[in-house]
Amino acid sequence: MNSLENTPFLLAARRQPVPHTPIWLMRQAGRYMPEYRAIRAKYGMLEVMRTPELAAEVTLQPIEAFDIDAAIIFSDILPPLIGMGLDLEFIGGVGPRIHNPINSAADIEQLRVPTAAENMQPTLDAIKIASDALTPRNIPLIGFCGAPFTLASYAIEGGGSKTYAKTKTLMYNDPAAWDMLMRKLVAVQADYLQAQVTYGASALQVFDSWAGLAMGSLDYERYIQPYNTLLFEQIAAAGVPTINFSTGTAVYLDKVAACGGDVVGVDWRIPIDEAWAKIGHDRAVQGNLDPVALLTEWPQLKERVDDVLGRVNGRLGHIFNLGHGIFPNVPVDTVRRLVDYVHEQTSGE
Repeated sequence: MNSLENTPFLLAARRQPVPHTPIWLMRQAGRYMPEYRAIRAKYGMLEVMRTPELAAEVTLQPIEAFDIDAAIIFSDILPPLIGMGLDLEFIGGVGPRIHNPINSAADIEQLRVPTAAENMQPTLDAIKIASDALTPRNIPLIGFCGAPFTLASYAIEGGGSKTYAKTKTLMYNDPAAWDMLMRKLVAVQADYLQAQVTYGASALQVFDSWAGLAMGSLDYERYIQPYNTLLFEQIAAAGVPTINFSTGTAVYLDKVAACGGDVVGVDWRIPIDEAWAKIGHDRAVQGNLDPVALLTEWPQLKERVDDVLGRVNGRLGHIFNLGHGIFPNVPVDTVRRLVDYVHEQTSGE
């Protein structure tokens, strides 16, 4: 058995007893850390992601700074779209932009379905470097990808969106084209996730960041759930815990959980005990501190951390995390204090 199997993060993912509640934070490697800003002052976003040594270095930065229970590879959900034929650029102060967005079924037909080796080898190499550094320290590495809907929405909208009008119009008007797009995305992402495990990832997270912001319950069930289910079915063979993360889905968390995942990630819009009841106590949960809490004074932050831990009440299978990613203006000392406090309060579980 891999020595990492008995680390708190992987034990919690399997709902087994842990020495303390494990904690890691989405976007824990990133702009709030001065070490990361120093690298980004020299290199563009895509350049960092495409240089395995740099991506691995950024991955390890929060591990050097905090007593965090898991690392997550430094990358982004969008680069797999490049190999499919989309022109992606990260624009400073603006965010990601697709310069040739999908507008029709003909555009979808033209999309390639590359293997991870063709499309994402630099990230796979970064996973190998980071995993080799982390394993002797008994820290597992999380690999990840974007869920089909979230990637589709970027590809169709050309970037972020408040209404997802273009995405939903294509979806409603041409269900066959939507099905073709989603199945291509599932194929690309399933291969990519499985390759990440081959290169050293000990767990996998699927980010469906925009599904709940765009879709009601019935549309989720019809246009998203079948494809997320297919993705989780295909990656189950990788043999590592999988995390199903979404935001804005509190109303239909049961449908989200039905798609699969050993762990279901929960945002801050619903108390974690209520979320767990919807998900089912036969599954582990991850979350769910409001990221804004890390911008508050310690008494306010502590109150919210205590609320999450109190609602969990020692139930096996809780991985402490935020409900979404760390904001870039969060103080480093606040992150350190949070990590240490969660460990102190739950030691002996």
